[in-house]
Amino acid sequence: MNTRTLVAALAGLALVSAACGSDEPAATDSATTDSAATDSAATEPVTTEPVTTDVASGLPERVVSLSPTHTEIMFAIGAGDRLVAVDEFSNYPEEALALPNELSGFEPNVEAIASFEPDLVLIGGDFTGLGEQLAELDIESWDGPAAMTIDDTYTQIEQLGAATGNTAEAAELVASMQTRIDDVIVTSGDSGSGLSFYHELDPTYFSADSSTFIGEVYSLLGLRNIADGDDSESFGFPQLNVEFVIDANPDLVFLADTKCCAETADTVAARPGWDAIAAVQN
Repeated sequence: MNTRTLVAALAGLALVSAACGSDEPAATDSATTDSAATDSAATEPVTTEPVTTDVASGLPERVVSLSPTHTEIMFAIGAGDRLVAVDEFSNYPEEALALPNELSGFEPNVEAIASFEPDLVLIGGDFTGLGEQLAELDIESWDGPAAMTIDDTYTQIEQLGAATGNTAEAAELVASMQTRIDDVIVTSGDSGSGLSFYHELDPTYFSADSSTFIGEVYSLLGLRNIADGDDSESFGFPQLNVEFVIDANPDLVFLADTKCCAETADTVAARPGWDAIAAVQN
């Protein structure tokens, strides 16, 4: 077993796919539960059809993105120059930072959005009825909820390519991602086979099981998710407890709460009882 190979493979998969697969912003101490609930609302398959506008070219010329994922995809398919404003969490690629970025994707203000005179608004899960409000103003919208699988991400890339007239660029991006992911899996070999892991979203033990986007990434490398042992109605994001994690004795612990909550390998090792966990010992 080569743990270094496994970590490198996970990093590679994250770079290829994770940024285009989840809209979860950096969590805050008070918002983690709400964030998990928001992500859980996107468990349905992505079926949204692309839209076109009635501008002269039949394609949108002024686009507002309320999703970091959709912002990144727009730039990746060569349509970033259509963006006139983005949401507060759209900070990649660097060009996105030059755009007005004070809009909220979670609590959208239709008047603020309309002030940018968009002919298309990209929504990352319409939980507030924004699409209907925009329609009343004759503004087209496209709703792409947070992807639950890598295939969902490919679908959204292709749909945005069709909506913007960048079909060829979108197809090229999907093919490139598929090739790179396949290469990472081949390179990693069986380094992750048989290893168990715990993915921590916050210090209150919210996690992500294998039905989620990040869970699929881990599964591609043969890792076994301890969160799959939780039988609660969690929509993919169960809140575990300390006894559950210690008893599961994961070989690996991944921390998604280093920025929001200052968790580190040292703080985890200092938790009562965690010195018995294989991941901490090794």
